[in-house]
Amino acid sequence: MPRVVLSPRYSADSIAVWQAALASGWSTARVRHVDARALCGALAPEEVVVYGETLLADAVAGALDLALFEPTIAWLPSLPEALRLRAVELCTLGEARRSGRGMFIKPVDDKFFPARVYAEVDVDPGVGDDLMVLVAEPVRFGLEVRAFVCDGRVAGLSAYIRDGAIARGEGDWPLGQVEEDAARACLERVIAEVALPPAVVVDVGEIVGRGWAVVEANPAWASGLCGVDPRAVLPVLRRACAPRSRVAAAELRWVRPRAEVTG
Repeated sequence: MPRVVLSPRYSADSIAVWQAALASGWSTARVRHVDARALCGALAPEEVVVYGETLLADAVAGALDLALFEPTIAWLPSLPEALRLRAVELCTLGEARRSGRGMFIKPVDDKFFPARVYAEVDVDPGVGDDLMVLVAEPVRFGLEVRAFVCDGRVAGLSAYIRDGAIARGEGDWPLGQVEEDAARACLERVIAEVALPPAVVVDVGEIVGRGWAVVEANPAWASGLCGVDPRAVLPVLRRACAPRSRVAAAELRWVRPRAEVTG
């Protein structure tokens, strides 16, 4: 029986996943990352499904020798321009600082500083120049859509951000049929034209004045639901990790590097 390992932090998303898991007959556990070692011997690695922050996921993966699948840091800038519709490059923060121009900057891993458009690259001077960042041409997305993708199939999607604000309405995350059709068409192009991890979250959106393009991709096991049906997300989360001994050769490039986790 699959067992979903969740963070001890109760969020709307973790509660939704917990409820969906119970309704599907799966078991669940809320585990502090410092207690992850206690899972060894108590759970079969192939039964474990992880959903939570990277600290928890890394601890569980280390305790049970799991592989966590995620897009590489170069995935977005390596896309064909027709799927990005804007310039995106991978560089160090030092290189971005020396460029002296306004740009959207995002750390590739963890939240070292806010991802946003910087008129001047005035990122906290305490953040080292060697930090890898994604630098993008500033554009405006009128609508962003989150999609959970599993083995080349869109399992579920929902509006994420509309006109710069969280798209949630009165109790739901509305997405019109025309918008959904456009989002699915964009996602189908991505799935057909580029390589993806076995399970992943791909955000797509409509750039004002340009058209539909990829916003970014993130690991499914650490991504917010943003209104996507949690029942549809469960099989994606299960596919998003696997015992390292069972990872196929073609999947190795998507395995998150092992992390040193301390208490």
